[in-house]
Amino acid sequence: MIYKAEIPYGAYWSTPFARWQGSFANLHSIEFAAHVARLELAKRKIDPKLFDYGALGFSVPQQHSFYGLPWLTGLIGAGQAGGPTLMQACATGVRTLLAAAQEIEVGMASVALAINCDRTSNGPHLYYPNPRAPGGTGTAENWVMDNFGCDPLGPHAMLTTAENVARKHGIGTAAQHELVLRREEQYRQALADDSAFLKRFMTLPFDVPAPNFKKTANTMTGDEGVSQSTVDGLAKLKPVMDGGSITFGGQTHPADGNAALVVTTREKARELATDPKIAVRLRGFGLARVALAYMPESMVPAAQRALDQAGLKFGDMAAIKTHNPFAVNDLYFAAQTGADIAKMNNFGCSLVWGHPQAPMGTRAIIELIEELVLRGGGYGLFTGCAAGDTGMAVVIEVGDA
Repeated sequence: MIYKAEIPYGAYWSTPFARWQGSFANLHSIEFAAHVARLELAKRKIDPKLFDYGALGFSVPQQHSFYGLPWLTGLIGAGQAGGPTLMQACATGVRTLLAAAQEIEVGMASVALAINCDRTSNGPHLYYPNPRAPGGTGTAENWVMDNFGCDPLGPHAMLTTAENVARKHGIGTAAQHELVLRREEQYRQALADDSAFLKRFMTLPFDVPAPNFKKTANTMTGDEGVSQSTVDGLAKLKPVMDGGSITFGGQTHPADGNAALVVTTREKARELATDPKIAVRLRGFGLARVALAYMPESMVPAAQRALDQAGLKFGDMAAIKTHNPFAVNDLYFAAQTGADIAKMNNFGCSLVWGHPQAPMGTRAIIELIEELVLRGGGYGLFTGCAAGDTGMAVVIEVGDA
């Protein structure tokens, strides 16, 4: 299938990602996303008044986030644009893209903004009143840490889901560490020639605003807090869980940042693209849910459903990107699909540059587009798991307009 909606080439952006408690730790994620969007739209000469729809995604609430998308579009000068605020953990990037595409598909919008932001740093601490409890005492929740550590259906931690998949499919620590070294090597390709690949969609150096957004607090030259692993260093690490296989080196780190994509009609895409000769088409989406506590497995059926909708196969993909919070994810995916594990995730992935949840998928899709452009076009797949043992995927095509 070919959707009516397209992504104008170049009409997207991502901030660098900062490891939690780093340079973005004190920035309100929605206000920060709006701040960046204003600058990036101006850079691309895209008038915010063109937007008639938007979809905002996040997974960690911020103060006043009740107002969600309408607040953000108002902040960027697109007060005429409404739309939903969506939350699907690490699948939020694909979900907001699909929401924008659907609105274009049914003729309810012509130019949409799919924008995602998250700040895992300094997440909210919530109190839930319970007047009927002894003494009227309610319960409290640390939004980020408690939910990382407990799926209430289990209950179990996210790490447990990866250990379950590793144990079921015989994926050991050595294989995970070998893959980590390969993924870090691929990320270094993005840093070559003064971060030439990243500068295709990311403004670098990046001016970090102060919390009041009135001045620059400091400047980042790229992603902050990325690990530089070694064979010996990884070998010294012990599994995090007793009897497990996954070390801290074999998983990603929480992070902060934001990313966005413009979605519009084919005709308007030519006007808004930085290179109107390049078309970025949406070919298929997929959603899947697997057995309780086997979250990393969900990326395979989600990918298969997206490919089925596109009428394509894994072998047709010129490039594949995955959300890989654990190295286990890619090892499982490659074993199930026959994908070349060494050639997936060129130029970087969430295992390396971090896990800010909602914007993570958006950045991966942007990097997928740019890799396909460098290859001269073709089909690409992004797929990833999300909390609740779900996964989402999208197939895109880059070609001549």
